[in-house]
Amino acid sequence: MAQKSKTKRTEPRGGDRLIASNRKAYHDYFVDETLEAGLVLVGSEIKSIRAGKVNLRDSYVAIRDGEAWLIGTHIAGYAQASYQDHEPRRDRKLLLHRREILRLGQRVDQKGYTIVPLRMYLKNGRAKVEIGLARGKRQYDKRETIARRDADRAIERAIKDAYRG
Repeated sequence: MAQKSKTKRTEPRGGDRLIASNRKAYHDYFVDETLEAGLVLVGSEIKSIRAGKVNLRDSYVAIRDGEAWLIGTHIAGYAQASYQDHEPRRDRKLLLHRREILRLGQRVDQKGYTIVPLRMYLKNGRAKVEIGLARGKRQYDKRETIARRDADRAIERAIKDAYRG
């Protein structure tokens, strides 16, 4: 009878492992809808992603010729890569169903909508990007969000002090 392998798993089977998140997106945009998309990558890129060397800040998704592209994402070079290392800021194709791309394209054509990457994670060993259909916040919206967050913190603090006291 064959023995079971005794190697340890570094990630839970079937679980998601967060690689990078775009917290600035939630500050600058109202996210209306989210989707999961796969990525077309080269070998050294997936190695860098597994190492966590990804920056989603200032990146966005564009629809070109019926295809979705992730633009401006920085995936650092992989030190152990051979002579064929990847370009860190190259445009990467997103894997979405045609209906999803058409629907996103129609919504982006409306005034004020854009598509931003929210987080990158590994799911069953494959790199995925959660993208969000978002509307831009104005300055007063940002101030309102900050004021609401501060008020919620003050309420939580008051409740905590009341229970202690």
